[in-house]
Amino acid sequence: MPEDERPDAQIELIVRGMRWEADDVLLLALERPDGSELPEWEPGAHIDLRLPNDVERQYSLCSDPADRRTWHVAILREDISRGGSRYVHRDLRPGQRVSAGLPRNNFALVDAPETVFVAGGIGITAVLPMIRRVAASGSPWRLAYLGRSLDHMAYVREPLLCGPEVTVVAADRDPRLELAAWIGAPLDGTVVYACGPARMLDALEDLSLDWPRGTLHVERFVPKVFADVEDGSTFDVEARRSGLRVTVESHCSILETLERAGIGVPSSCLEGVCGTCETRIIDGEAEHRDSILAPDERLANETMMICVSRSKQPTLVLDI
Repeated sequence: MPEDERPDAQIELIVRGMRWEADDVLLLALERPDGSELPEWEPGAHIDLRLPNDVERQYSLCSDPADRRTWHVAILREDISRGGSRYVHRDLRPGQRVSAGLPRNNFALVDAPETVFVAGGIGITAVLPMIRRVAASGSPWRLAYLGRSLDHMAYVREPLLCGPEVTVVAADRDPRLELAAWIGAPLDGTVVYACGPARMLDALEDLSLDWPRGTLHVERFVPKVFADVEDGSTFDVEARRSGLRVTVESHCSILETLERAGIGVPSSCLEGVCGTCETRIIDGEAEHRDSILAPDERLANETMMICVSRSKQPTLVLDI
């Protein structure tokens, strides 16, 4: 199997350039050291970027998928950083080496008669390549772009985002946008893509309960909080392809338990955000605690993120 097709492949990259895209937002230009082509990707994809301080974080690709030489990621300086954004803004410089996993897409763009986008802050980076693709196709679209001030909103002055399809709301100058009224009642076939702060996405998920199934698609940068979920009880997992059966204790994840039993599973974030550990369910019912699957996908019970999700039944059979 070619190196770039292995699920756990790591691509060596060099930081070719850095520029301010907005206050507190740095845009990185990443290329292979030899200038050769990068793997293909589609709008909505992200990469797991491993920094020189050995911290790995997920960032949306916000460049043009047709550009096979350069990847762009925009990184917000977080007030409370876990080592990723702080390092990028304080220590990373052009010429340094980083590495990345293959692009993964849990936020894939689908054809639709109308596409509605909602971006909050740095969430614009996830939807911008989608907007470019939809706009180029000639299909109807509109965007609500919300932020605290224009100076902190990346790409806010890009020509594509300055047209009548775009509603820009900066909290320091504009009244609050009522998303329910702005979106309206989506018709069958309309899709809504949203990325941004958890509070905004939670509100949209509440709104979507009355929408046609499959309308809302969200991308989260931080794990969803499940206030009504406890640690859970002990249960068994049968790893069907591996021929092993393990007991998952209440204080351990399925992923951790399988790894201790010698079953290696690709993983990255360990928070149910990146989708690396998504595993097919053969039998049993998952207790989903990830931040990726849509409500209808949870009900379908076909896959689960084994780094955070658990079992509702004494035994869960997985295709692993």
